[in-house]
Amino acid sequence: MKRRHLTDEQIRKLPRKTKRYILADPELIGHYLRVPPRKSKAPITFVVVRRVDGRQKWTTLGTTETLTLAQARARAKRGQGGATVAEVARNWLMRRVRASGFRTARERERIVEKYIIPPLGSRAMSEVRRDDITAMLDRIEGASMADSVLAIFGAIARWHQTRHEDYHPPLTKRMWRVTDRRRKRILTDDEIKAIWNCSGGGSFGVMAKLALLTAQRRDKLRTLRWDDLDNDIWTIRAEPREKGNPGELKLPKPALDIIKAQPRINAFVFPGRGETPIGDSGHYKAELDRACGVRDWRFHDLRRTARSLMARAGVQTEIAERVLGHARGELIEIYDRHHYQDEMASALEKLAALIEQIVAF
Repeated sequence: MKRRHLTDEQIRKLPRKTKRYILADPELIGHYLRVPPRKSKAPITFVVVRRVDGRQKWTTLGTTETLTLAQARARAKRGQGGATVAEVARNWLMRRVRASGFRTARERERIVEKYIIPPLGSRAMSEVRRDDITAMLDRIEGASMADSVLAIFGAIARWHQTRHEDYHPPLTKRMWRVTDRRRKRILTDDEIKAIWNCSGGGSFGVMAKLALLTAQRRDKLRTLRWDDLDNDIWTIRAEPREKGNPGELKLPKPALDIIKAQPRINAFVFPGRGETPIGDSGHYKAELDRACGVRDWRFHDLRRTARSLMARAGVQTEIAERVLGHARGELIEIYDRHHYQDEMASALEKLAALIEQIVAF
């Protein structure tokens, strides 16, 4: 039966066998006890294994006559490199996320710094157990955000595993907080009207209206620049590794009116501090929620709502999907070279007309 715990008293009572054997420390990955054979008078030794230039290197830390288990574990952490969660996570961000040019790099950095490092950062990566992760997730408000944090920690742990043979992530599939991960929420007409006619929410509330009118992602709207606009044409910037993008959209009058009403403070239509766009902090949405009274929604639900409204307004499925910028099949991309700009412009006109009807009554 596999040991779950180990004490100094148990170590003293370990049986000696015909041949020398190795006993793994159940509470510290990479730390072992080397038990000499029965005929030997040598003491039991603490050893640590680590990878050096692709090979295993075994290092003796001391004997049970000179070290307690706690002291050996402390030396083992240093002998293994003892990388903390903070060190591993920031190394992952640098070597994996930033180096690969992920579009979500900034959000991943935010999650690491806000949710993972504060509770676990000082812990050795090899020491983190499943109950530590569960405790971290329990402190996070909202099942969806908890799952996002779990996904990031899982990515960090799997990356660390590829670099350390003796590390095994303490994760299981049943740790997810949201059981049905396919979100289907769209806003009702009353909710659309409440958000639209809300006087609070600041720039975030205005951006929410533009999301309903254009069906574009939050980050596209948040980083919309004045020089992306040429009269009524919005050229949507394509990011590296981006899956889909509608390219150019001819905006309907209600959307243009919203944009023209924004003050020119910096390069962005929705400005933040200094020369940056509006931030993506959750307190902006919380402020809008309090002001309009709508609950249990996410910004991406506006995009899903706009897509559903287009269907309701009679927009063909293919055109609505192009407005959203959803990736199309490779053969379609190769053989259909039409840009569908007029068709997408017509779709947004129909969407805007339906929204005007909804918010007017």
